[in-house]
Amino acid sequence: MPTLQTTSTDAFSRITGIGGYRAEHSVPNEDLVGPIDSSDEWIRQRTGIITRNRAGADVGVLDMCEEAATEAIANAGLKPSDIGGVIIATVTFPYATPSAASALTARLGTGPVPAWDISAACAGYCYGIAQADALVRSGTMDNILVIGVEKLSDFIDPTDRSISFILGDGAGAVIVSTSDTPGIGTSVWGSKGENWETIRMTNSFLELRNDPPGPFPTLRQDGPSVFRWAVWDMAEVAQQALDAAGVTAADLAAFIPHQANMRIIDELAKQLKIPDTVKIGRDIADNGNTSAASIPLATERLLRENPELHGGLALQIGFGAGLVYGAQVVILP
Repeated sequence: MPTLQTTSTDAFSRITGIGGYRAEHSVPNEDLVGPIDSSDEWIRQRTGIITRNRAGADVGVLDMCEEAATEAIANAGLKPSDIGGVIIATVTFPYATPSAASALTARLGTGPVPAWDISAACAGYCYGIAQADALVRSGTMDNILVIGVEKLSDFIDPTDRSISFILGDGAGAVIVSTSDTPGIGTSVWGSKGENWETIRMTNSFLELRNDPPGPFPTLRQDGPSVFRWAVWDMAEVAQQALDAAGVTAADLAAFIPHQANMRIIDELAKQLKIPDTVKIGRDIADNGNTSAASIPLATERLLRENPELHGGLALQIGFGAGLVYGAQVVILP
């Protein structure tokens, strides 16, 4: 029997470009408090959110992806034809098939490259980075476009007090490329399926076929359970990612957790003993929780506002519906 030939390489990977799309409509707390019988003060104290960005009816997931991706490709010094694969993390593309990623290749002009979507909610971007890292290091691709994107406003019940007032829209994109030195640490990722219903849709899309049709599915969460899991369990996952990368919190230039809730961000930083010298992503205050888009958007903002962070180490961690989680230490582009 002949020996199979496989692609192998001693290359490493790193993030070489980043781009973002921030939705055009800023929605302050005052615009949302009526249907949930709440107040601006209650939302700020509970989540740290002052306003969130939401896209208009004429802006879709692919539109946001295209703008973020175009910026990331340019920032990496590449052309669309240099991209060897496209990974999109999203739970709000309104088609089960075909994928958003395959449609985006035509918009960008990448050519017939592999393209697929990831459904891992708020951990989707970190899942995408883990996959891109492995593919680049295996020699399968030289440059991979990874996008986290959500239009969560399409799946909101404005009367829901559990999650509706937290959510925003947006897209963040990065390029993962070959590197002579390590630029992405070992990923620590997993799931806790026994808590599958902690963050969920209210019902199945199949119920829309009933006569009369069931209600349109919208998002819900068990806030206290999510908070406890995010603070305690995710602090352990984040520490595992630091250990796997062989670094400590003191070595970091930035800490960029999923923008779920400002209190969760603060508690994670406290549990990890993040030094005051480390910049912390707090994009949630005026961008809301954008699920899979939150980490790349927070990263793009930190780099734009703090140019000295370029080339520094960042710990990123995503966690959300599933319950799923993913974390890795990366060198910032």
